[in-house]
Amino acid sequence: MATAVANRYARALVDAVMAPGSPLPADEAVAQLRAVDQMITQSAELRSALLTPAIPNSRKRSVMAQLLGQSAPMIRNFVFVLIDHRRVPMINQIREAFEQHLDERRGFVRAEVTTAEPLDAQRSSQMEAALSRLTGKRARLRFAVNAELLGGATARIGSTVYDGSVRGQLQQLKKKLIESAVGE
Repeated sequence: MATAVANRYARALVDAVMAPGSPLPADEAVAQLRAVDQMITQSAELRSALLTPAIPNSRKRSVMAQLLGQSAPMIRNFVFVLIDHRRVPMINQIREAFEQHLDERRGFVRAEVTTAEPLDAQRSSQMEAALSRLTGKRARLRFAVNAELLGGATARIGSTVYDGSVRGQLQQLKKKLIESAVGE
């Protein structure tokens, strides 16, 4: 979950990307921000250099300018702002919050779907269609597998959980049986 600070930076970037006449398409912004996040996350030397207070921000910006050579100016400038405000350690949270806020602005709702076994393409699209109907928005799903569900699926949309798993049904049955036994 993103912090308030990460959300603030993410919303600012979403505002810039979604502004009328923005030269950077939203999907391209997502791809470039993911690439920056991945570059910083995967390179211990780069991460260390960007986090070291002894290295002047001007030098950090110069290095990143070379590494981001073909990136959109908006993304490059955003990274410079992160460097200047010492927010580089939050790049992953900011990227995740950016994607979430962008999805919301574009009319998507995010759902985390967990199934007992992997779904094929047809079942995945059926799940997406069902959750889209349920929420009234286009659903963007992330799938996970948990064999402990025994069968069925659970879906988390925000703080709401829809439990259609066999395990969940068994737990409900157990609860009802216990309640009826205590009531006698």
